[in-house]
Amino acid sequence: MAAPVRLGRKRPLPVCPNPLFVRWLTEWRDEAASRGRRTQFVFQKALRSLRRYPLPLRSGKEAKILRHFGDGLCRMLDQRLQQHESSGAGDHAPGSSGAKNPAPERSPAEVQDSSMPVLAQPKAGGSGSFWPARHSGARAILLLLYREHLNPGGHSFLTKEELLQRWPLEMLEPGQPSAPSSTGTWFSGHTSQPGGADCRGYRRYSLTSEGLELAQKLAESEALSSLNVGIGPEEPSAAAPEVPGLVSAELGASEGSVQQQLLELRPGEYRVLLCVDIGETKGAGHRPELIRQLQRLHVAHMVRKLHVGDFVWVAQETRPRDPARPGELVLDHIVERKRMDDLCSSIIDGRFREQKFRLKRCGLGHRVYLVEEHGSVHNLSLPESTLLQAVTNTQVIDGFFVKRTADIKESAAYLALLTRGLERLYQVSRCAFLALFPYLGPAFPKEVKGHTLCSRPWGTPGDPVSGSGPSPNPLCSLLTFSDFNAGAIKNKAQSVREVFARQLMQVRGVSGEKAAALVDRYSTPASCSDGPAFSHCQALETQTPPSTSSLLAAYDACATPKEQEMLLSTVKCGRLQRNLGPALSRTLSQLYCSYSPLT
Repeated sequence: MAAPVRLGRKRPLPVCPNPLFVRWLTEWRDEAASRGRRTQFVFQKALRSLRRYPLPLRSGKEAKILRHFGDGLCRMLDQRLQQHESSGAGDHAPGSSGAKNPAPERSPAEVQDSSMPVLAQPKAGGSGSFWPARHSGARAILLLLYREHLNPGGHSFLTKEELLQRWPLEMLEPGQPSAPSSTGTWFSGHTSQPGGADCRGYRRYSLTSEGLELAQKLAESEALSSLNVGIGPEEPSAAAPEVPGLVSAELGASEGSVQQQLLELRPGEYRVLLCVDIGETKGAGHRPELIRQLQRLHVAHMVRKLHVGDFVWVAQETRPRDPARPGELVLDHIVERKRMDDLCSSIIDGRFREQKFRLKRCGLGHRVYLVEEHGSVHNLSLPESTLLQAVTNTQVIDGFFVKRTADIKESAAYLALLTRGLERLYQVSRCAFLALFPYLGPAFPKEVKGHTLCSRPWGTPGDPVSGSGPSPNPLCSLLTFSDFNAGAIKNKAQSVREVFARQLMQVRGVSGEKAAALVDRYSTPASCSDGPAFSHCQALETQTPPSTSSLLAAYDACATPKEQEMLLSTVKCGRLQRNLGPALSRTLSQLYCSYSPLT
């Protein structure tokens, strides 16, 4: 006989004595985790220590008695507490539990915010116990999906790319989270979705019935029941401070045109930081040797997720209006690091050409290819002559600056040298610049003490006065870091023109420049006018310029197969404007004109 189950009395959970401090530490930890910073572990240790402390704290200075609370963290808490009190969000001390204040005078969001500072997990017995914390990623995603649900012209779902694009439009208040990262807000499609966000098939996020009910409650608690769905421009709130470098929430009737607020950094208002791709920090055991070498050389750096390149430099605000989200502009330099073994494998699997093609289109003008020796070259899958030829082609044909180093220490020293040079170039004085580039003495203006940097939209050229070499006028019209990283995303929606170019590059001998020249001549492989239903529109076809016609239509207009084979032979390619040649033209004609299987 089975033993009876003992049903014990549930022990009531103690009320958090310091809900505000717990909430702020949680926000800072999540923000650091989403940006890939190691300060997340500092906040996590302090948060664990604070939750064990049973007494209320009246200020951040009092928290210094706890473990893992230093002067800097206590100062951050005091500054945040001062902002909280000046905004009138709370009249009681951060450590009070609210028992002396009447409960009906507080809104449901504030009551939930104090009692549950972190994201609560649903209870086993019910589905309505989930309530996301304020300024959390789950709350922001639910409100974004709810806005799309209310949009009469919407699809009631959003893809991950659409959520990332609309994220800055919602997060305009200080302290709110940045765009979700792969390790932060996003959740796996095989697990239960928080708050009823449904994710199936092609990663389209929508609201379930429970999620819709919860999103309505969230909107009512934040006075967002009359959400603007993008029919007209929003009126800016007088209480909301202006945040530089963020996208303004102005959606017009013409497909929601986004106007970006310009970010301007004057001399003395920014610092130059080396941004390291998070892929360079991964490895078994302790931190990789490259990061340790950069720390040894006292190079100011940070670790981020870069969609193109391995190292970039950013000009970061030193006194931002929002300390959690300082304005950042990407300087016009990017470095791709390749060890010899990685270079060999990238040539074999095709990443070598693709990475160079994406580096050319990343929006930065100075591209450095850092080739690092590693072990013996004779043990690789390709001969040494092939690797040297690939490196030479990268410098001569592609126009990259190639730097070869002996080991990882020399690579770190070269990055440190570039960082110092960019600091002198942008945060210049006359003596420092002439010490770096003495041959530019007569051209350097005496009154210049630094450069004012400003942001520019993606796809627009930089300063026309900026040269490619060392100059007293460096590129000062720069991309913001968010625009640079978003524009370099590899797996994003592509047009027919881009897919056609990728298809052409799969043919042996067709490089990126040759594919671009072919796409400029014939934008698509076929158009709707090529079908039999549009055969009566030949008058319109004759009015179509050659640069916008389709390739199949041009082949159909040829009288003989010999003319088809030589159709593309005179297409000008590259900087030298050489002909494509008869061999490649014949190969492409066989590919697009053969109705039988290719052998």
